[in-house]
Amino acid sequence: MKRIILLMIMAIVLPLFASAEDWNNVSIIDTQCSTKAKADPDSHTRSCALTCAKSGFGILDKDGHYLKFDTQGNAEALKLLQNTTKKDHLRVSVSGTKEGAIIHVQSLKM
Repeated sequence: MKRIILLMIMAIVLPLFASAEDWNNVSIIDTQCSTKAKADPDSHTRSCALTCAKSGFGILDKDGHYLKFDTQGNAEALKLLQNTTKKDHLRVSVSGTKEGAIIHVQSLKM
């Protein structure tokens, strides 16, 4: 019984110690277009990203893997895209913790 309790505590506490990662100068893309835009992410337009915003947002990392944002990251990404005048070449710097293919965003800057 003590082992089970210890394992449960570790399962809850260990993720809290996950270190933040940074992704700099990476392409931000909506989830709906992530596969299509993978070949040339800089050609993906702001207009398209805003049209497909309900699918959520994420980035293509340096290895070409799509990492999706959490709820907070999606909200921040939408604000950034709404306030930029850039039409394409949508690059951001992200700080957060990665859990699987999801980034729990701590900061997002264009």
